[in-house]
Amino acid sequence: MDNKNSKASGADSRAAAARVLHRILNDGESLNTAFPAETAALAESDKRLAQAISYGVLRFLPALNRLVAAKLKQPLKGKLAILNSLLLVGAYQLYCLRTKDHAAVSATVEAAKRLKRKNHTGLVNGVLRQLLREAPDRDATDQRTLPEDELFNHPRWFVDAVKHDYPDHWQQILLANNQHPPMWLRVNLTKTNAHDYSNALAAEGINGYIDNEVASAIRLEKPCLVNSLPGFEEGTVSVQDKSAQLAGVLLQADDSHRVLDCCAAPGGKTLHLLETHSFKTPLTAIDVDAKRLQRVTENLARQNQPAEVICADVSNLDSWWDGHPFDRILLDAPCSGTGVIRRHPDIKWLRRNSDIDKLVVLQADILTTVWQALAAGGELLYATCSVLARENEQQINAFLASHDDASLIPINEHAEMLQKLPEPEGGDGFFYARLKKRP
Repeated sequence: MDNKNSKASGADSRAAAARVLHRILNDGESLNTAFPAETAALAESDKRLAQAISYGVLRFLPALNRLVAAKLKQPLKGKLAILNSLLLVGAYQLYCLRTKDHAAVSATVEAAKRLKRKNHTGLVNGVLRQLLREAPDRDATDQRTLPEDELFNHPRWFVDAVKHDYPDHWQQILLANNQHPPMWLRVNLTKTNAHDYSNALAAEGINGYIDNEVASAIRLEKPCLVNSLPGFEEGTVSVQDKSAQLAGVLLQADDSHRVLDCCAAPGGKTLHLLETHSFKTPLTAIDVDAKRLQRVTENLARQNQPAEVICADVSNLDSWWDGHPFDRILLDAPCSGTGVIRRHPDIKWLRRNSDIDKLVVLQADILTTVWQALAAGGELLYATCSVLARENEQQINAFLASHDDASLIPINEHAEMLQKLPEPEGGDGFFYARLKKRP
């Protein structure tokens, strides 16, 4: 690529990242929708750069905001708010990426033109050069140290909640949230095993580590594109976090069971169950979001797996249930997502403390509703990707207190319920509780 095209490409990546951030921070949109919308036209390498920048800014937003705000005479609001997002893009590059300083500044200034802010290129250039003059030297990893944030770059309400729930581990949780998550694979054990698949990865130059807790899980040394994974299109392997893979194990289903997967989209847990069972009665997967449910259908087709897929509000029992009880129910309840912040850093800035109370009510409503569809003697696995006690053990304890026909099945000899916390080289934050319906 010649220098002119390279410069244009770099500016496009940074402009896209600024637009993504603007849609999230100003319009309240999620990364899941904003990022693909703003990067669809980019080349793959440019898309990766835009992702690294936009996700990185969201991880360290308070610290970056203070750096930028200190160089502005007044906040950039209204039509100029996009420039504030662009300055955050520039500041993140200068501190957290190994991009050459002059390239980061020049490409970010050029990006202002892509954002139709040609008249403000001087402002962007001036602020970034001020930041550069005052920035510390790069360290041994060719990065700079961001100023420390007293709340570990999290909103205060969340810090307070984590401190309350985990007085001995709250700092580790917050620090883990700001790190890049590992890429986990789920090996289809009906086609191969983790050891053999690890060898297949090695043959392609991909290093992976077999997990000693989950038989199907492999952690990659470095993330890679899914189309470079041997057997991906044939269903030999899927991308799924280690903690999420526990659902397929803890449900304790067998082939004779009638199984319901509630809130199933995008279908990772559905596929895991189908990979490890040959159910005599087709598994039922239900979700209220038709667009996300389409991914379930696509994933099922990719692996040629049968299932009954229903788009419906699971809490409206009459709209989808045929009256025949289920032997096993997996309820992956709608939650705050606070256990997967490292994968979705926008959660920190989009979620509010008031949202948690609403989610707790919704979870209780769904749990109470689907309990009616569970057969006597059947089991329900309640799961969330949250680390907040209100959504997890407190939710289950309240349910047990109000349902005489429900009892708790201990996860193992050490714990009645399982709370996984995010770990740098481990799984995401997840919660599991097993409930049995007494006759």
